[in-house]
Amino acid sequence: MDISVVIPLLNEDESLKELHDWIAKVMQSNRYSYEILFIDDGSTDNSWKVIETLSKENSSVKGLRFQKNYGKSQALNAGFKEVQGDVVITMDADLQDSPDEIPELYNLIKNEGFDLISGWKKKRYDSKIRKNIPSKLFNAAARKTSGLKLHDFNCGLKSYKNEVVKNIDVSGEMHRYIPVLAKNAGYHKIDEKVVAHQARKYGVTKFGIDRFINGFLDLITIWFLSKFGKSPMHLFGLLGTIMFIIGCTFAFYLGVDKLFFHPMGRLITQRPQFYISLVTMIIGTQFFLAGFLGEIILRSKNDTERYSISKKINL
Repeated sequence: MDISVVIPLLNEDESLKELHDWIAKVMQSNRYSYEILFIDDGSTDNSWKVIETLSKENSSVKGLRFQKNYGKSQALNAGFKEVQGDVVITMDADLQDSPDEIPELYNLIKNEGFDLISGWKKKRYDSKIRKNIPSKLFNAAARKTSGLKLHDFNCGLKSYKNEVVKNIDVSGEMHRYIPVLAKNAGYHKIDEKVVAHQARKYGVTKFGIDRFINGFLDLITIWFLSKFGKSPMHLFGLLGTIMFIIGCTFAFYLGVDKLFFHPMGRLITQRPQFYISLVTMIIGTQFFLAGFLGEIILRSKNDTERYSISKKINL
């Protein structure tokens, strides 16, 4: 199979038929073998009924339906487990991503040898205050921490080599930083392509202001996991040891000073160095224990499902 198109969605019944017809037209005109995998992330409208209807009309249409809303990252992760195409393309279901970009995205992966191509919506039709300005701040922070020179990490339109999606784990709300996950997994041929962005035709955006707060927190998380995810003791153990040594140094100084230099001076508990010593030793011990517990959890954790699939079509 040439191409797998993965489309996570939530309450997009108005746009699904039009999006399907557009994708099918592009695939047929370029003679690609393909599949379109819709992942219904707990929609409460008629989205799943539309997917069922499309699957009867076109055997290349496949579907997954979540029991409830688990989030875009979980939807993508479930879709990545099922896809078969040599090139995997993700796009949003709101018609803001253009299927006409598919041939060039396919070519960059299949013939140019890239591992991942991220779309760059250079000209956007979103609100500047609510989405454009915050997105620029996110992308600047992501470039700084990841080393990837991409302008739009969060663009839903991306293309991947099949082995890339099979070797990354998209959890939480990490879909914003899939290029970073791919880089951390050892894939370095990552680039971007300017893609067309269209104004939303149906419905309203599903993202609120909290996505920006979560985005910054996720960026910190992904940086931490990439640096210390495999051995948290390297961070917490180091900090704990340093803090404990500082505390012991102050305690040693107070003891020597009281025994040999000022035995008749004020009580040790009346000196600020005593509290510095006490607090740093306690914090150091806590850091060390945090690292130790992190190592134990890392070595004993069991893989658990982060979502529940209620229905499947053609899978």
